[in-house]
Amino acid sequence: MEQAKTFEVIPEESGLRLDRWFKRRFPALLHGRLEKLLRTGQVRVDGGRVKAGFRLDTGQMVRVPPFSTSAPDSAPETKKYVPRANSADQHMLRNTILHMDDAVIVINKPAGLAVQGGSGTTRHIDGMLDALQFDAPERPRLVHRLDRDTSGVLLLARNALSANKLGQAFRAHTTRKIYWALTAGVPRPHKGRIQASLAKLGGDTGTEWEARERVTAVDADDPRGKSADTVYAVIEAAAHSVAWVGFMPLTGRTHQIRAHAALIKIPIVGDKKYGGEAALIHGISNKLHLHARSIALPHPSGGTLSVTAPLPEHMLETWRLFGFDTNNASDPFIDWEG
Repeated sequence: MEQAKTFEVIPEESGLRLDRWFKRRFPALLHGRLEKLLRTGQVRVDGGRVKAGFRLDTGQMVRVPPFSTSAPDSAPETKKYVPRANSADQHMLRNTILHMDDAVIVINKPAGLAVQGGSGTTRHIDGMLDALQFDAPERPRLVHRLDRDTSGVLLLARNALSANKLGQAFRAHTTRKIYWALTAGVPRPHKGRIQASLAKLGGDTGTEWEARERVTAVDADDPRGKSADTVYAVIEAAAHSVAWVGFMPLTGRTHQIRAHAALIKIPIVGDKKYGGEAALIHGISNKLHLHARSIALPHPSGGTLSVTAPLPEHMLETWRLFGFDTNNASDPFIDWEG
């Protein structure tokens, strides 16, 4: 007889409602059936009973019963639904591949394309991943996320084992992620570290949508906040008004770089959500100028996986405008020892 299994919540799932977590991991499980499993205590988090709206945190353990045998007699069996990418999206997504082997696929995510679905979002990478299955027995799995408007390096695991090992690397903070951005203003000093806890708005300060989509800096002792740590370095500046800045997040909070940049009065160009009108510069595209430039981490099969993504077109145009040369850019964190 099939036994219940336990799954660990990875950092990229922190803050998710439990029902949304099931939707991502077990899309064939109907909501009504999940509610029954919760009512009867068959689904538990860290051994305790919870409700569908319970928000998960990194490292928590979710008990998942063999739900195919626990459905009500009246509930019809459902086939797992996997969204299919149309031919245009298949072509687009395959053209973004930066690296592919038996364990991992790395793509250069286009700016403006969501990684996962949400309220009103029907076109997203998660719904197109069948286009990247190729001859593998399993559909690729998301390992981490990027904001809709952030471009750049996005990792996909080609099987469950690789997903687990990559997830362990993220949890152990053995990943090295570098972002490039254009900031409205030049940070002083040119190199520094931003350590400010971030909290999702909620309760009497915002709607549920705002709670998911926006963060704000709070005092370190505020129970709503989660510690957030970002290192930055100016790569090049122009006319004391804008700067090409490298960011290396040491933690992985929602909108971390955007919120931290705005906190020290150098909002990322195009980021009106956090920078307001100060983030909009005349003569420059108002698209978000934030790009996941590179990532390095242990490869699931051994050794190190290191991948770099070229800038999107709107950022390339801005770089040309200011005469920034990506060919001569050195790693601003090469001496960082953390």
